[in-house]
Amino acid sequence: MAQATMAETTLPPGAQPLKPIAYADMRARFDERPDGTIYLRHEESLKPYPLRLADRLVHWTQQTPDAVLIAERNSEGGWRTVTYAEALAAARAIGTALLPYDLGPERPLAILSGNSVDHALVSLACLYAGIPWCAVSPPYALVSQDFGKLKFVMRKLTPGFVFAEDGAPFARAIAACVGADIPIAVSRNPPPGHPALLLKDILATPPSPHVDAAHRAIEPDDIVKFLLTSGSTGGPKAVVNTQRMWCANLAMIEQTIACLRERRPVLVDWLPWNHTFGGNHNFGMTVYHGGALYIDEGKPTPAGIAATVRNLREIAPTCYFNVPKGFESLVPYLRSDADLRRNFFSQLQFNFFAGAALSQHVWDALDELSVAETGYRIPMLTGLGATETAPSALFNWPGPSLAGWLGLPVPGLEMKLVPTDGRYDARVRGPNVMPGYWREPQLTAAAFDEEGFYKFGDAVRFVDPNDRQQGLLFDGRISEDFKLATGTWVNVGALRTRLIRACAPLVRDVVIAGINRDDLAALILLDEDAARALAADLPAKPGLNALAHHPAIRARISSGLAKHTAASTGSSTRIYRAWIIDTPPSLDLGEVTDKGSINQRAVLQARAAVIEKIYADTPPDDVIEIGKAG
Repeated sequence: MAQATMAETTLPPGAQPLKPIAYADMRARFDERPDGTIYLRHEESLKPYPLRLADRLVHWTQQTPDAVLIAERNSEGGWRTVTYAEALAAARAIGTALLPYDLGPERPLAILSGNSVDHALVSLACLYAGIPWCAVSPPYALVSQDFGKLKFVMRKLTPGFVFAEDGAPFARAIAACVGADIPIAVSRNPPPGHPALLLKDILATPPSPHVDAAHRAIEPDDIVKFLLTSGSTGGPKAVVNTQRMWCANLAMIEQTIACLRERRPVLVDWLPWNHTFGGNHNFGMTVYHGGALYIDEGKPTPAGIAATVRNLREIAPTCYFNVPKGFESLVPYLRSDADLRRNFFSQLQFNFFAGAALSQHVWDALDELSVAETGYRIPMLTGLGATETAPSALFNWPGPSLAGWLGLPVPGLEMKLVPTDGRYDARVRGPNVMPGYWREPQLTAAAFDEEGFYKFGDAVRFVDPNDRQQGLLFDGRISEDFKLATGTWVNVGALRTRLIRACAPLVRDVVIAGINRDDLAALILLDEDAARALAADLPAKPGLNALAHHPAIRARISSGLAKHTAASTGSSTRIYRAWIIDTPPSLDLGEVTDKGSINQRAVLQARAAVIEKIYADTPPDDVIEIGKAG
């Protein structure tokens, strides 16, 4: 959930009032040591919280049994809904059926499925019965050609049971990666060659007192699930999530975003449950607060945004969570569709983004639209977090509409800022921090410092060093930084953000090359939606290769980079040459994570030949020399 942007050092006041919402007074205590290290924590202590998340499912079943917990579109275009009472009954039935398989941390349940009601019911059954589970990223099975990451995950986790909602699309992956001795269950379309139970038959299992006893036996430090996170090298890491981690973090979120206590949250959400943002933050928040989660089958793409718009016309969210691309995709529809705009803003208390930088023009557009509809700016919240912190560690607060502002630590979390090259290395310690990576003792040891603080690998700085209560700004990924041959450090995160801004809206991401060289070069990854809009003369749905070599796109990129370079202050910010990536980044080679983010190191390794071409004495024509037309 870490931000990836730089911001100005002052926070200008908004021109229009913010919609008032109940929110914690975000103030921290600071303790600076002689070596410049700063320890800080929220002024409030963390209040008591439940130690088993399924206790909240039981609580809300008793309080609001007929309230909707989870919903998805059915084949007729309406909504398939599951109430709290129905969800608990299903969890007890499925949990009873799973108990004889002797599942546990050494033999968890693996889920091969996108977000769905059935996925939710299986997860809730595991949650109730104390069975660890892992939702595996669907691209590992549906996009990968060699199933390398899925095979790695199966070896790492050694699952004792596999659930695949639809056996048909996962049939090849199951045949390649799931042993014949591992039982599987499906909602429909059992895969050929592997016997499968049907979920409808499992749901018919009479709940047993044994499943209730299993629930009561759950301890706070028991593993509730594994979440996979991409490493910079090698296969995915399995982050151990305990009951204490998850419950503590949901309590931290509630104590900070206090308006969550005042009304039942309603979410319209597509964010995948195999990631911590969708699976811990949003799904967990729904259960914790007795809310309703309407599964959005849409995506922030030209093909997927229509479904999101349809859902938001029908369901009014009380809080809206998305990645920056999702907000960017939604803005044109909010501008043009009065009914959508009216419904979207009608119950909305706040927006929230994570995963990448939200462009300032998108933030400004949302402010403009909310003011026009409601008279208020809707608070836009964000912060700093990670899979390893369950996920939330820092939050900003309703205030300036300015990207890059992370705020201060949530109650119950201690933060440590270690000075490094004019900024701070961010580290945290608290009950929401993981105990480690599953079966990776060396990686676990490397993730923590000598005082037990988890090392984000992110750099931060103060909004105002003279008024630290204004909070922190994101200042790049320390692990991505490198030195030029001159010994000059390059702040990759800050440079990437400036380059993306200089070429907006054409650029989705930038990979910076130049390790041990005299000059910097940039590999440009296009935002294909924006590029297609500029290259209107191309046939419908042109590929990345056609876009990368289109004269208008190359000229616009060249112009943006030239303006950036003209304002650069030295070799650590000046781009020498650039190349527009013309083949999609590879999941199998690790260039792109299953979240869709770019792995800088993997791209540089996979495209070493391109790097040499860029730095050649006489580069080929497809290399952009800054200041020259493309």
